[in-house]
Amino acid sequence: MRFLVIVFLIALFPITVPAFGDLNVDILVDGLNNPWEIVFGPDGEIYFTERDGRIWKIGESGEVKVIQTFPKSGSIEGGTLGLALHPEFEKNKKIYVYQTNLELEFFQNKVFSFRVDNDALTEKQIIIEDIPGAPWHDGGRIKFGPDGKLYITTGDAINPGWSQDLSSLAGKILRINPDGTIPDDNPFDSSPVFSYGHRNPQGLAWSQDGMLVSSEHGPSGEMGYGHDEINVILKGKNYGWPKVVGNSFDDDFVNPITHSGQTTWAPSGMVFYNSDKIPSLNEKFLVGALKGQHLMVVDVAKDGSLIGVEKMFEGEFGRIRTAQIGPDDTLYLLTANGDNDKIIRISETPLEDVKKFTSKESVDDFTTLYAVIGIVGIGIIVGSVILKRKS
Repeated sequence: MRFLVIVFLIALFPITVPAFGDLNVDILVDGLNNPWEIVFGPDGEIYFTERDGRIWKIGESGEVKVIQTFPKSGSIEGGTLGLALHPEFEKNKKIYVYQTNLELEFFQNKVFSFRVDNDALTEKQIIIEDIPGAPWHDGGRIKFGPDGKLYITTGDAINPGWSQDLSSLAGKILRINPDGTIPDDNPFDSSPVFSYGHRNPQGLAWSQDGMLVSSEHGPSGEMGYGHDEINVILKGKNYGWPKVVGNSFDDDFVNPITHSGQTTWAPSGMVFYNSDKIPSLNEKFLVGALKGQHLMVVDVAKDGSLIGVEKMFEGEFGRIRTAQIGPDDTLYLLTANGDNDKIIRISETPLEDVKKFTSKESVDDFTTLYAVIGIVGIGIIVGSVILKRKS
């Protein structure tokens, strides 16, 4: 049977609304257009991306500047996405970015590294390329793990079969050394692939004990049901897409610890909160939900089983792209509404010296233009395939 779709028999853990108490909410930046990732430097600086091509820096003094721009990709879900700092950033000032490019008639995703030189990025290098791209399903999250390796989520680039193809970098979680070489202990010889059978994973986070958890968009739309997933990621394992949606009794595939059933969360960026700064969130995974418009609070046992899932901020901020923890253990959220998006800081007690910055460079929402370019791009790709077959 080519496509194995088994209706889950084990009842899903319900998502309940918890009593988290009153939390203080501060808007640090607004006027943005689809910010995608935020990271924190060792000297109090903050870096974040906007999907349409900008990398920003908030300096220790609070000054906000664009320090790098990329050409607009023309991709609806791709663009300037993930951002990560080298584990030894304080020494080498290396920063990494995941970027979608339109090269000839094909989209391609790449990871670049730069050196931060005050308010500019220099010494551009390609760390990994040839990651298939498309107008949709580009993955894009990059994070350094506790082992010092760079982990990269890639989407299936709207070609589901690539997720099961170990020769393709699409539909995978990749693991590479900081210089782009392949670690000797990766599960597949001479391959950056760490796990496969993914559709569009957009979140990565590690627990204090080193458990890797990922969030993944399910097939809402083209197959008529949601089945967004939260997965514990194991080395070399197959997570089923497109052969399995939801749960399976086939031992060849790893089941998600929870999925959304017939509804859609569209889970994206995530973080493991390991602090008593907000005690109700301590030792829980926090996942931004786009379609669901809430912050998922996912409690996972040390053995990788699910304890429960709760909702925070449902409908308060709209679509939440990601959650991140600042150096002072406060919680930061990025919204992704495509208009006047924000960086929001959440704390249990009010913080002093909150100065809001409003971007004047992020006023254009190119969603319609991206859609037109994407449709044209798909037409070119399909036409090229037809011509090649005829020849």
